[in-house]
Amino acid sequence: MDGTKPVMESSAEEAQDEGQESKGCFECCIKCLGRVPYPSLVATILCFCGVALFCGCGHVALTSTLAMLENYFSTVTTDHATLTAVIQVFQYIIYGIASFFLLYAVILLAEGFYTTGTIKKELQSDFKTTVCGRCLTAFFMVLTYILALGFLAIFCFTAIPVFVFFNMWNTCAGLRSPDSNITFPDSVCVDFRQYGIIPVNATPGKACGTTLVDVCNTSEFYLSYHLYIVALAGAGATVIALLHFLMILAANWAYLKSAASTHDYQDIKTKDDQDLEAEARSKEGQNSSSSYS
Repeated sequence: MDGTKPVMESSAEEAQDEGQESKGCFECCIKCLGRVPYPSLVATILCFCGVALFCGCGHVALTSTLAMLENYFSTVTTDHATLTAVIQVFQYIIYGIASFFLLYAVILLAEGFYTTGTIKKELQSDFKTTVCGRCLTAFFMVLTYILALGFLAIFCFTAIPVFVFFNMWNTCAGLRSPDSNITFPDSVCVDFRQYGIIPVNATPGKACGTTLVDVCNTSEFYLSYHLYIVALAGAGATVIALLHFLMILAANWAYLKSAASTHDYQDIKTKDDQDLEAEARSKEGQNSSSSYS
């Protein structure tokens, strides 16, 4: 019986150690999850998705649009040389937008982790922040506001090709419909010259009747139309993400400023209390020395 007691005690200690270890891992996971800035994380994911949709779909849609224009609306290469150069510039701009916004979203997420950690320290009475940190948050807030306005302009600009292709889609649907009662189908045309997309002297510049229906049945038109819609949705999602980031930054900046002012007041009050206590002790020492004399 005595020989089994050490074995039982060692087993109990091992079980206790395993329980403490598992408890420590659980507490560590809860602590890590508590430090995650979930609003910033949601805004970052939304920004990633929006930028990816806008840039990827926009790039392919521009390429398909150029191919459609070359085949049906501007068969002479010199007529749309400027348009080709502009589309290439837009595609390079898309590359820059994708790289910049992906990096900027990561930076804002890191700033969210920093602010969340600072707030947690403040709740644990170990608040430490600097004027530089608050100024950095204010800088990101102003920059995010400017970028939100810029991407809102991009959203409006992306709506233009959606509108053009939507009109073209409706025109083709009217030509294909048996209830349209169109006497002269060849008189129904879509002229891209009126939108300023191709020059006025472009040949042929427009598509009418059965040719227009054939254009609407091409993969270039179908792909471009739907990709422009997805790119528009991606631009809208990016605008929402930037506005979300803006609200987060404004709330963090206001909280950090308020917390810093509160802690400054507490530090001044603590210092004044210490001075009063020291002064009271000095007076007590003087009174005791005078009473002895």
